[in-house]
Order: sequence, then C-alpha cells, then structure tokens
Amino acid sequence: MELRARAVGPWPMNTYVLVCPTTGASVLIDPGADPDTLGEMLAGTMPIAILLTHTHPDHVGALDEMRTRLQVPLLAYAGPHFNDMLIGAERVLAHGDTIAVGRHTLRAIYTPGHLPDMLCYAIVGDQRVIVGDTIFEGGPGRTWSAADFKTTLHTLREVILSWPDATVCYPGHGPAFRLGDKRAVIEAFVAREHGEFFGDATWE
Repeated sequence: MELRARAVGPWPMNTYVLVCPTTGASVLIDPGADPDTLGEMLAGTMPIAILLTHTHPDHVGALDEMRTRLQVPLLAYAGPHFNDMLIGAERVLAHGDTIAVGRHTLRAIYTPGHLPDMLCYAIVGDQRVIVGDTIFEGGPGRTWSAADFKTTLHTLREVILSWPDATVCYPGHGPAFRLGDKRAVIEAFVAREHGEFFGDATWE
C-alpha cells in the first residue's frame, strides 16, 4: 500500500493518504488546514473516505472543505467526545473495525489517553500504523488530567507494547519511527512511578 505524508497547517501536523496501487482507491487521514496540498496528495487516486485519528483542531482544519470537495463519507470514533466536538460522521468506528481500501484493509485500534476519541489505523498484513497523537518518537501524546495520563499508560502497556518490534509508527507530528527502536525506553517509562502527573512528557 502506498503511503503519502505531508506536514500541513499553521501548527504543522502530518496528514496521510493511503492508496491501493492496484485499484487507485485512497483514504485521507487527518485533513490538516491546507486543502490545496491535500488535493495534491490525492492526485491520481480515487478517494473513498476521510478518516480521523481524533478531533483536535489541527487534525480537522480542512475537514469541512475536503468533505465538500470529495463528497466521500467521514469515518471516526463513535464515542461521546467525538459527538461533542463534531457531528455527522457517516460511519462511526469502534476498536477492531475494518475499512476496505481497494485490495487492502485497515483496522481501527482504540488508543485513548491524549483524547478519549483516539484511534490508530493499522494496515492489515503490513507493519505500518497511523498512530495520530497517541505516541511520538520522543514521548506520548500530551494529556490534560492525571486520569488521562493513567489512561495513556494503560494504552502504552496493553496496546502499543503488544505490537511487534518491526511496527513502523506514523505519528500526527514529527518523523515516523520503528517501535522496536523505542521499546526499551517506553517500557521503562511505563514502569516508573508518575504520581498525579499530566501534561507533556518525554520517554527520558
């Protein structure tokens, strides 16, 4: 599956386009605030859907414009935070749901913490995962309460660390990275005592 990535918007975030090379079917993931660039990313493909990892403003900056331009369904998490922020997904997703993109399949993986509506999208039969703001090369996604941070620790322990070392994570900000290269520092981070901490964190 072809993966196209560009950092877009006033607070640069990574928008992704996944393309089936056989059929040309594509999905747009996290439409940041630069619709013309997103149009260039989709050139030569047949978009079938827009997917969201979560609903923070930088990740949906061009959502309305791209829905108008593409006239394809919006797919996103079904939980209450999504409903508070953004009404109108044509398909709501839960953990384990699949999305067909031509001859390829994506699987939604629920990874709350940074926000309650966070989803990752794994390419089935591949080692690549679009992780949004769940995890970055240098640390986990920012949290806004101690409860959210504890949720992040649970997500890291029970979900992220269950993936193979060969998994390549494509985050909402910054470079992609191989999970195996970060496993030791993530395991050490999860094992530490954090008290009532929340906010920005680094693995070290």
